[in-house]
Amino acid sequence: MSNLQRSIQLLVEITAEYSGRRLDQALALAFPEHSRSRLKSWIEKGNVQINGALKRPRDKVVEGDKIEIKAEIEVISSWVPEPIVLEIIYEDEEILVVNKPAGLVVHPARGNQLGTLVNALLHHCPSLNQIPRAGIVHRLDKDTTGLMVVAKSLVAQTKLVAALQARTVKRVYEAVVCGVLPSGGTVNAPIGRHPQERTRMAVLELGKPAVTHYRVLERFSAHTHLKVQLETGRTHQIRVHMAYIHHPLIGDKVYGGRLRLPPKISENLQNCLRTFPRQALHAKALGLLHPVTGEEMDWEIPVPSDMQQLLITLKNKD
Repeated sequence: MSNLQRSIQLLVEITAEYSGRRLDQALALAFPEHSRSRLKSWIEKGNVQINGALKRPRDKVVEGDKIEIKAEIEVISSWVPEPIVLEIIYEDEEILVVNKPAGLVVHPARGNQLGTLVNALLHHCPSLNQIPRAGIVHRLDKDTTGLMVVAKSLVAQTKLVAALQARTVKRVYEAVVCGVLPSGGTVNAPIGRHPQERTRMAVLELGKPAVTHYRVLERFSAHTHLKVQLETGRTHQIRVHMAYIHHPLIGDKVYGGRLRLPPKISENLQNCLRTFPRQALHAKALGLLHPVTGEEMDWEIPVPSDMQQLLITLKNKD
């Protein structure tokens, strides 16, 4: 993937409101569409001048200072718009929420440049090619279904990323796991890249903090239907944490190990478990404060038909 640099030029005169603040703090208030880390990086790279002179992030500004930023933002150059059908749950000028189907990869990657959610988004909203990562602020795995929010502006993207980092975005999943869990609980175990298999994640002592809460919705003879809520958002977090507590998701070929069929189950249930095509995981609910208006917003969608059928089969064939 090759990227382009989009040049930007920003000007601001410091008012009494911002006088006496650090330069990086004043810029964060003046230009909320850009993250604090991005602005600090521009200062350190010499892209910011006060009255024609270079300053440090901690230098104070005073009323009347004229600040000029000449910098570049990396945007996508090689991602191609494609007319892929999207199920859009909500859309306004700043954000859109989609229901991602199973089998749809979020980002293009080497050898897989087409047929992704990003390609579909760029066709639906061409202005996303001016937003870093085409507005994506969080991901779902290829075979995980459900709700994702996408930013349509730099302001929305910056604030949504900050909200995710502050753990104020509500993300609720439903999952069906192997084994019977007696009650709900919390998995608090750090996650990092697997030391030998680089395409996998694992619970590691030096990994990043990861917290997953789960509650039992229904128990079957050898499986459990769970409601799962993320406090953090690590790659493959639910799949890794459930496998870590020895209750991997049905259909998870990466973290679930070989299929172990419970004894004395019907042929219909055997076939269902053998052929379930993906990890049984669905992002059912999403809640956040709108990044521009501050309005409290919530969305919820039912589990897709394949998981509905799995649950019916588990219920009827125990």
